Amino acid sequence: MIDKALYTADYTGLDIDTALEALESNGQSPPTISFIADYLSRAPGSTILIDNTAANVIAEAYPLFLSQGINIATPNKKPFSGSYQLWQNIQDAAKSGKSHVFHESSVGAGMPIISTLNDFVQTGDQVTRIEGVFSGTMSYLFNSFSPLQGKSAQWSAEVKKAKELGFTEPDPRDDLNGLDVARKLVILARIVGIPVESTSSFPVESLIPQELANVKAADEFLDQLPQFDHRMEAIKAVAEKNNRVVRFSGSIDVSTKKLKVGMEMFDRSHPIALLKGSDNIISFHTKRYGTKPIIIQGAGAGGEVTAMGITGDVLKILARIC
Repeated sequence: MIDKALYTADYTGLDIDTALEALESNGQSPPTISFIADYLSRAPGSTILIDNTAANVIAEAYPLFLSQGINIATPNKKPFSGSYQLWQNIQDAAKSGKSHVFHESSVGAGMPIISTLNDFVQTGDQVTRIEGVFSGTMSYLFNSFSPLQGKSAQWSAEVKKAKELGFTEPDPRDDLNGLDVARKLVILARIVGIPVESTSSFPVESLIPQELANVKAADEFLDQLPQFDHRMEAIKAVAEKNNRVVRFSGSIDVSTKKLKVGMEMFDRSHPIALLKGSDNIISFHTKRYGTKPIIIQGAGAGGEVTAMGITGDVLKILARIC
């Protein structure tokens, strides 16, 4: 929750070395969305709004900002994976306001996923399929639970360990419900022209046992999760019997316009099976590249790589407005 703001009425710059101290001592009450839009639109010169929140209220204001010529760089998934109407309004507002919006870090942190996909689309290539592991949390969990080599632990133990290491959200269920991956798929699907209405428009497998759906506290959920380890063990056993591993992936079949999020079994030689740690991997199958997809792999989460993606977007905007 934003409780303080720091800005100058005459648009003079802030001292980056003392800004945090000034915010603490001289911060003002947070301005309204309409005030921010008016303030930025009146600035002497072009402006860039960097939205580092995950707030719906900011996301819903994107059309307002863009229509007033305010450019946006953001890692926020909400504006681009919310309602399809909001997506359309954002695109229309950017055109009418002659402004730019970049959101590379909304999928894969600093990995060049969105920019690569945009290049395919804008140069006329035909994207036929997108597949990958889009969550660093899920990557870590399944690489440990269903490893290529070595002994694995129980599913509940891996979830608890991941939380202790900081790989999950404070409440692991925010990762296990699959919605983070689903939001990223919605964004990519819309870029290739599939009018997905929302994350409820396609199958999203949740790894939260139905019996624990109403458990209130995260710690209570973790305490009860071992009761359901046998279900995950059964899935892993089937994979091992067929010389495969289990991974949590997402896919888009562009020709049929079908999206899917959930557990899949992969041959041990498949690039997705070979992932290590918390890396993400995304493959783009296109007409130009034939049977050999373009594969992008690397850290899909983390402060430094996310900041790199946002900074890259700011530089792209500057190149277009300066």
